[in-house]
Amino acid sequence: MTQASLAATGAAAAVTGRGRGRRGSSRRRRQGWVAWGFALPFVIVFAAFMIVPIVGSFAMSFTDFRAQDIRSPFSVNFIGLDQYVKVLSDPTFLKSMGVTATFVVVGIPVTMAVALALALALNSGGGRIVSFLRVGFYAPVVTSIVAVAVVWRYILQPDGLLNSALAVIGIQGPDWLNDTTWALPSLIAMAVWRNVGTLMVIFLAGLQAIPTDVKEAAMMDGASAWRRLTSVTLPMLRPTLLLGAVLISVGFLQFFEEAFVMTQGGPLDSTLSVAYYTFKQFGFGQYGVASAASYILFLAIALLSLLQFRLLRTKD
Repeated sequence: MTQASLAATGAAAAVTGRGRGRRGSSRRRRQGWVAWGFALPFVIVFAAFMIVPIVGSFAMSFTDFRAQDIRSPFSVNFIGLDQYVKVLSDPTFLKSMGVTATFVVVGIPVTMAVALALALALNSGGGRIVSFLRVGFYAPVVTSIVAVAVVWRYILQPDGLLNSALAVIGIQGPDWLNDTTWALPSLIAMAVWRNVGTLMVIFLAGLQAIPTDVKEAAMMDGASAWRRLTSVTLPMLRPTLLLGAVLISVGFLQFFEEAFVMTQGGPLDSTLSVAYYTFKQFGFGQYGVASAASYILFLAIALLSLLQFRLLRTKD
């Protein structure tokens, strides 16, 4: 083959390659447009109901926006960090932060400990009884908060089920929901009862993912049940514990329904959470204050999640 024919062949191949490349690029472009077409309804809804409100509320936290400014939203004044300073200097907000911190610091470890204990117990057995117990412990998760509140308010009344049971053994129970000492612990107990089923299911999945040969090797080495738990099960369960801790922390930091339905933040703001404080500020028409409070809560959630990732992440 002559040099001219080789050059012609190479040129033809280059042209063919460029043609195929253009066709492939055009096909990928069409596929991309089709994919965006399918995703467009979700993108529109997500932008309208999530992105726009988030950006709007963040901007609102730097203004003096109030209820009467709704008709003329662009006439409000930019005041910088004044709303954040106002919120952080409000004694009621500081008290709500203390209430939320207590709710989180006490409620999360108790919920995780109870859920892990239940998962360990239910993971070691089988049969209909264990399946029934799994469904029973998970049932509060899918139960309406209103129905749960009605039941728990009946239980915690001065003449309710709990005080009646205590009276049998000679103990006079307090007015649980109207006592500043017992109102918050009562809500914590209710929150633990409602959320333990979620973590139990997550921990069960994590326990069943642990290879059985690792457990058998530890047993053959003579490790006790406690030693196997602390040296084998818990280290291998760290990613699952991290997932459960982050999920439950977000819910506990935003706790609102329990206080709203059961105590309305009382007595004497002893169950007033940051989320409930924010809700009340919106009700008062203080939209800028409420937005600042909500972003302070968002920052707390982000910092707690970051701390949990540092403490519970697996070490490679």
